[in-house]
Amino acid sequence: MAGYLFGLDSEKSLTECIQSGRYSTRISTPHNGIWRIAQEGTFADYSSMKEGDNVYFFIERKIYGIGRLKNIGEDCKYLNFPAANQPTTPNRRELQNLFLTGNTPDSINQRFICLFEPFPMFFRNGIDMDDVLSSSPEKFKILRVFWKLSFIKFGDEENQAFRDILLRRNAQALIDRGQANRFLRHHRTFHQTILDKIDSNNYRLDVTPFLNTINSGTLIKHEMAIEASLIYQLSNGDNNSINVFGSWDYLSHQVVASPFKPVDYIDKMDVFGYAYILNEKPTIGKYLVVELKKGIVTEQDLLQLMKYVDWVKNEYSSGDYSIINAFLVGHDFEEACVNNLREIVQRNYVYGVRPSTTAVWRNVKLVKYRYIVDEERINYDIVADAN
Repeated sequence: MAGYLFGLDSEKSLTECIQSGRYSTRISTPHNGIWRIAQEGTFADYSSMKEGDNVYFFIERKIYGIGRLKNIGEDCKYLNFPAANQPTTPNRRELQNLFLTGNTPDSINQRFICLFEPFPMFFRNGIDMDDVLSSSPEKFKILRVFWKLSFIKFGDEENQAFRDILLRRNAQALIDRGQANRFLRHHRTFHQTILDKIDSNNYRLDVTPFLNTINSGTLIKHEMAIEASLIYQLSNGDNNSINVFGSWDYLSHQVVASPFKPVDYIDKMDVFGYAYILNEKPTIGKYLVVELKKGIVTEQDLLQLMKYVDWVKNEYSSGDYSIINAFLVGHDFEEACVNNLREIVQRNYVYGVRPSTTAVWRNVKLVKYRYIVDEERINYDIVADAN
């Protein structure tokens, strides 16, 4: 399962989040009726949340856990108030009884909310970031770039490393379940209050407002909005998206794809994912790599995608190209990019021992996106397949 590490600014916030079983990111107000790129990225992160993912909190160098996302009603994440995904700034007084977080001065800037429960409990004994990193240094990839972010998402292996260190350091608390080393829980009361409100269906996450204010005909002006839409549509079972890209158990975006260096210079995959073999967690059967461009795609963009493919081969798939599925998405493609596709992406590799076998990999597809104005959604079509 995936994991989320949420950054908080005070011990009071930590206690309130854990006891109420709800978390909401504070985001800046929209600019001239348009969402900013950072806000589109936050929406993308919420879109891929699902029940069972683990929850941790970070404050003043220490990490606290463990919780897991829980469906209240149909989902584990919602708008904090009706129309919260619209790029407007409503009057807080008019919404005073509609907030899922409770009516506070920050509520109007807390647009999205996720819901969770202790699993098995939230320990008061926080673990220093250095202790966490040194406990399994080879497993921590995403945590090392937790910088200027409200929260981050990480995959199964890294999540298990979080669980391991927190459970080992708090093993006695699992035996002696007194209150000394665990936060009190009142989440059921808060969750019931939320359940009573969301029956109106006015709190469902919807990507549409992130697209219909930044489109120019069939083109979307922000690449981050395309990322958010793709993750949203795949996570919500959109038939067109799944027919093109496939089904995936884990999806994330802006995932590290280069050796560690100053964070501002680290390369990141636009969309990364994986799927289990016959749902047998944690055995991964295939990986997803997507590079997105809002406009015309060039050969250089194709080379960038292949850099990420090679990274996934080395860091995730143990040298096996055959389980990597790569896509390059754009509004249009230069002729040379299409004509030279097979030559550029081909990888010859060796797998197996005694006997070793040579193989050729070209599992790359070029995908054209179009914003469908009447339907207020993005449609995808494969225009070239290197296989």
